[in-house]
Amino acid sequence: MSVLAKTSIAQAVVNPASSLIQRVVPTHASHFQVEELHSGSGKDEFEIESKAGKIVLRGSSGVAIASALYHYLTEYAHCQITWNGTNLALPAQLPVVPAKVRKETVYQYRYNLNYCTFNYTMSWWNWDRWQKEIDWMALHGINMPLAITGEEYVWLQVYQEMGFSEDDLKDFFSGPAYFGWFWMGNLDGWGGPLPRSWMESHKALQQQIVRRERELGMKPVLPAFTGHVPAAFRKKYPNAQLKATNWTNGFGDTYILDSQDPLFAEIGKRFLDKQKELYGTDHLYSADTFNENEPPTDDPAYLSKLSERIYEGMRQADPDAVWVMQGWLFYSDRKFWKAPQIEALLNAVPDDRMLLLDLAAEIEPVWKRTDAFYGKPWIWNMLNNFGGNVNLFGRMDGVATGPAAAWNNPAKKRMEGIGLTMEAIEQNPVIYELMMDHTWRTTPIDLDEWLPRYARNRYGSDDQRLVKAWQILRRTAYNGLEIRDGAESIITGRPTLDSTTIWTRTKLNYPPADLLPAWDLFVESAAKGPHTEGYLYDLTDISRQVLANYALVVQKRWVEAFHKRDRATFEKNSRAFLELITDMDLLLATRKDFLLGPWIASARQWGATPAEKALYEQNARDLITLWGDADSPLHEYANRQWSGLLNDFYKVRWEQFFGMLGSSLKSGTAPDWQAFEKSIRQWEWQWVNMRKDYPVEPKGSSAEVAAMLHAKYQRQIRDAYRTDVRH
Repeated sequence: MSVLAKTSIAQAVVNPASSLIQRVVPTHASHFQVEELHSGSGKDEFEIESKAGKIVLRGSSGVAIASALYHYLTEYAHCQITWNGTNLALPAQLPVVPAKVRKETVYQYRYNLNYCTFNYTMSWWNWDRWQKEIDWMALHGINMPLAITGEEYVWLQVYQEMGFSEDDLKDFFSGPAYFGWFWMGNLDGWGGPLPRSWMESHKALQQQIVRRERELGMKPVLPAFTGHVPAAFRKKYPNAQLKATNWTNGFGDTYILDSQDPLFAEIGKRFLDKQKELYGTDHLYSADTFNENEPPTDDPAYLSKLSERIYEGMRQADPDAVWVMQGWLFYSDRKFWKAPQIEALLNAVPDDRMLLLDLAAEIEPVWKRTDAFYGKPWIWNMLNNFGGNVNLFGRMDGVATGPAAAWNNPAKKRMEGIGLTMEAIEQNPVIYELMMDHTWRTTPIDLDEWLPRYARNRYGSDDQRLVKAWQILRRTAYNGLEIRDGAESIITGRPTLDSTTIWTRTKLNYPPADLLPAWDLFVESAAKGPHTEGYLYDLTDISRQVLANYALVVQKRWVEAFHKRDRATFEKNSRAFLELITDMDLLLATRKDFLLGPWIASARQWGATPAEKALYEQNARDLITLWGDADSPLHEYANRQWSGLLNDFYKVRWEQFFGMLGSSLKSGTAPDWQAFEKSIRQWEWQWVNMRKDYPVEPKGSSAEVAAMLHAKYQRQIRDAYRTDVRH
C-alpha cells in the first residue's frame, strides 16, 4: 500500500474523531491530538498519554478514539455526558495523564437500540438530536447501532416499482409514532395516512445518520424483509400464499407472505437492493419472525424451512449478509419456543451468517437455556426500560456483574458482544453508564468504587452525602428484585378503586420508606450549590419518585373513606390526591427532561402543512396515553410522569372520577362504573385529538421547589409509612 493510501486511511479515522471532539468539547478541542492506532486483534483498542503539552488520543477507529476521549474526561477531568445532565466543567489547563493508558475490548460488537426506542423516544428527532446521540454512542464505545429510520421510503419505492399506487398503500404505512410495530409486522396504517413529505425527509435523515455512523467506524444494522405486505397485495397477487395475523385486540389484521411463495425471495431481494442504493450496507440485517405473534405450527421442520428461506432471501441480495435476530420471542413466548423449536429456527442458517441478540439478558438470560444459542454468535444485552415509563429502576448489582460473569463462563461459547436494547432512553442514566463501562473490561464492576466516581463526575464535587444517597438508591430503587421493570405511580393509571390497572403497575421492589433517606440527603445537599445539571435532574427525579410512591398511600385513604361512606374524609383525601398531582407537575416543570411540551412541539415541527402538524401531534399524544383508539387495550403502556401531562390529563381524569364518587356518596346510590368507563374513554380520545401547546422550556428552580415539597411532605410521608408498619 502506498504512503498516500495509508495516509488517506488514517485521515478517514482521524478526521471524523477530531470533528467529534470539536463538537463535544469545543473550547478545549485544541488541547487534544488525535492519531490512528493499528489494532493487532482486529477489535477496538485505544491509548491515551500526555505528550508535548497535548493529550494524545489514539484509536483503531473513530469509536475507539471517542472512547479514549470519554475515558480521559471521566477518569482524569471528572466529567460526564449523559442524556439527563452533562458536566463538562473542564479546567483551563487540562489534567496530565501520568502514564500511558492502553485499553482494548474483547467484544467485536457493542450493540445499541430496540425497534421500540425509535418511537418511545426517537419518533420526532431531527438531525441535531441524532448527531448528539451518535456522539454519545461513540463516546460509550457503541459500534453496532440499529438504523431503521427511513425504511418506509424504501418500501414505497419497492411497491411502486411493483405497480402499487399510493392509494393502494395509504392504509399500509402507519403514523410516525408507530413505525416500530409497523416495521415488525404488528400493525398497518394506525396513526396514518403517512404523508409523502415525511418519507422523503426521513430518507434524507437516514442518509445523514448512516453516513455519520460509518465515518466513526460503526456498522449500522439495517432491516430486511420478513414477509409483512400490504393488504392490497391480495388484489394484485390473488394466488399469493398469504396469512392473516393479529398482534393484539384493537388493531386490524396484518398480512404475512409465506416464505415458500416465490414472491418472498423476489421482494426480499428488491428491498435490500433498493435499500443498498439509498443507504449503503454493512451486511448486517435485522429480521424478526413472529414478533409477539405465534407461528401457525410448532413443527421444527416448518420452522427450519422458514428460517432457511428468510436467510436465503438475504443471501441472494447480499452474499455477505448476516442475519441479526432479536431474541425477544424466545423470552416473551417461551411456552411456544422450547428447545426443539429454537434449535430448528437457528440451525437452518450457517453459524457465521446469524447473530443473536439476547435482548433482556439482565432479566432472563436466554443463552443459558439454549446452550448459548446452539453455537451461534450472540450478544449480551440490557433492556431495563419498557414503554418509556418514568421511574427510578435498574438491576444495578446484576448489571455490574452480569456481562463479565457471562464472558468468563466457559458455557458462553460464541458471546461476541454486549449492548443496550431498552424500549426508551433519556431516563436512569446511571444504569447505562454502568452497562457501557463493560466495553473495556472483562472483570465485574465493584460498585463500592464505581458509585463514588460516578457521583464525583456527575455532581462536580466529593459530597459524601450524595455517595451515601447512591448506596441507598442501590439497595432500593436500583436493586432489581421482584419486579421485571420499574413501577409506575397510581396517578398515571386510569382511575380506579384498585391499587393498580392493566399497564400501571404499582408494586415496588423496596419498602417505600427506605427511599426517604436518599431524598433527605439530596435535599440537604441542595443548599450547598452551585449545582450541575446532573444533580438537578437527580434531585428532581428522586423527589418525583417519593411523591409518586406516596400517591398510593393517599389513594388507599380515600378508597377506604368511600367504602365507609365517610364523605368528609373522602373529600379531604381526594383533594390531597389532586394537590399531590399539582405539586408533582410544579416540580417536573423545572426540568426540560420532564416536560410534555418538547414532545408535542418536536412532533409538530415535522409537519409541512397544518393537517400534517395536527396528525403528528395526534400521534404524539396518543402513543403516551391511549396508545391506540378509545377502546385500546394498551392504554397507559407508555405512560409518562411529565409536567403538562400530569395537570392536563391525569389530574382531570381523577377529578371526573372523584366527581362521580362524590355524587354517589351524596345520593346514596352505587356508582355507574360502566357509564364512567365509557365517558372517560371518550374524554381521553378527545384529549388525544386536541390542539394545544405546552411549555418547551423549564420554569422555576428545581432545588427550591424540591426543598419546598420536602418541607411540605417529608414528615407526613414518614408518619404514613410508620403507621403502615404498625398495622
